[in-house]
Amino acid sequence: MSTTTNTFLAVFLGSKSSGRMAEWNALPEDKRQAKMHEGMAAWKAWVEKHQDAIVSMGGPLGLTKKVSSRGIEDTSNDLTGYTVVRADSRDAAAKLFDKHPHFAIFPGESIEIMPILPIPGA
Repeated sequence: MSTTTNTFLAVFLGSKSSGRMAEWNALPEDKRQAKMHEGMAAWKAWVEKHQDAIVSMGGPLGLTKKVSSRGIEDTSNDLTGYTVVRADSRDAAAKLFDKHPHFAIFPGESIEIMPILPIPGA
């Protein structure tokens, strides 16, 4: 059984209708591609810098299905990706993402960090 002690889920958020996304989409293709390459290089540097803390790189998230008592339906939200990290505290986990390329270069809006808690009674 795996432990969740000091394990945190980082959820990347970004709205498709935000001003930042509109600015990104308004860039000429060559400038957007240049920013994309700059962002990916910065993201890779972030991964290398924090590789000892990364439990799972996670990845980008695609189209969403919602399952509820009403059934299954298409839905949308602002979730764009996730990563799982280990840190001594929630504050320490949050500091790992300070000035992250998700919002420093790309049009993402924020990253929310929350502890992954043990299943009660497990």
